[in-house]
Amino acid sequence: MPEWKHPGDRGDREGRGDRGDREHTVGVGGGRFLMGVAWALLLLGLWLWGREVTDVRQGIASPTTGDMAAVGRPLGVELPPAVEPLRDGDGDARPRRVDVPALRVQAPVVTRGLDPHGAIDPPPYGQPGTVGWYGGGVRPGAAGTALLVGHVDTETRPAVFYHLSEVRPGATVRVIRHDGTVAEFTVEDVQVFARDRFDAQKVYGTRQSGRAELRLITCGGSFDRASRAYTANVVVSAYLSGTGP
Repeated sequence: MPEWKHPGDRGDREGRGDRGDREHTVGVGGGRFLMGVAWALLLLGLWLWGREVTDVRQGIASPTTGDMAAVGRPLGVELPPAVEPLRDGDGDARPRRVDVPALRVQAPVVTRGLDPHGAIDPPPYGQPGTVGWYGGGVRPGAAGTALLVGHVDTETRPAVFYHLSEVRPGATVRVIRHDGTVAEFTVEDVQVFARDRFDAQKVYGTRQSGRAELRLITCGGSFDRASRAYTANVVVSAYLSGTGP
């Protein structure tokens, strides 16, 4: 499988920065990723316990302030219409690889479940270029919301979603499935959700009933050394806009 490719730029940005003692740090060395993402994804376990991730009927149709901040929503960007969700059929529709051309990311995808604490178990820390798909949820391209999570960086180098906050509405995300089909998604927004006002319905819920949607999730904000957790999560939301063999 193609290895993850990153541009190598490590400048500070809102929701993403480099390692060291800078104020905005979203590095995930050692146990930081588990603590930084687990606090948010732990809510997913509780959310799934109460209702299916894809059974949300109330979406968010306009920018919201306070509990989340838009990283990039340029006015005047025309987005393509959504297409009908893919049918799984008799083939293996699990995701095999995810490509984000705007970020030069080509990453293998592995199936992950929930850890004993109810959080999505991320890819092994020794595989920073790998993306995890929550196998207990929706397959990318099917109706509902599919969830992909990835590391930001390690103690020594950037990881697969280091530049995730830089993607913009209109960008393409391609998910290649094991049966050879391709689910092509269009990014509709990028948001940073604060930990203390995290809303599982807004992050994981399907925005429009009947659509095939995708979420790419990683750590964001700054690293709180006292609690050893990150202050936010970067969430990229996309919807199915094309398919291929």
